[in-house]
Amino acid sequence: MRHFHRYHDLHSDAHGMRRNHHGHGHHEEGHARRPRFFGHGELRLVMLDILTRGASHGYELIKEIEALTGGNYTPSPGVIYPTLDFLQEQQFISLSEEESGRKKIVITEAGTAWLEENSDHLAHIHARVKARIIGHELRKNPEMKRALENLKAVLDLKVNQAPIEPTLLKKIVGIIDKAALEISQLD
Repeated sequence: MRHFHRYHDLHSDAHGMRRNHHGHGHHEEGHARRPRFFGHGELRLVMLDILTRGASHGYELIKEIEALTGGNYTPSPGVIYPTLDFLQEQQFISLSEEESGRKKIVITEAGTAWLEENSDHLAHIHARVKARIIGHELRKNPEMKRALENLKAVLDLKVNQAPIEPTLLKKIVGIIDKAALEISQLD
């Protein structure tokens, strides 16, 4: 039995898709598909981890996740509430209604045990989130932004404007691979 909000008849999911209540969808015009911030099932671990620091509400979970990702990802209610439904069905959380009508969410013993079983994965998630935040900040650096835009512009001119000879493509790929190798070897 579900106790949380239902999807609106049409909503955007975490992948930039517009979906109706049957789950059928299409990409919104002008919106490129961005990589997911969390992999399959990882948001469950993150939410349970947040709940270990005290009882919460759906909106507070959204804000905590936004803070955890340095403002680079804010899950929608259409992502949070179905995840909470799943956690409740697995008996990893329990709900109680407050006088205000809001539902108070508390992690259960089973939820704590599952979180502990997956502590290595959770540590990996936190390390990856931290690295992504650093990457987001680095891409905001004017010099880095200019260099990346310059590379994209040159590639666009050389590769995307006309058919390209296999030998030229091989040279371009070699230059990119060499640059990647040199960057990876920097201290």
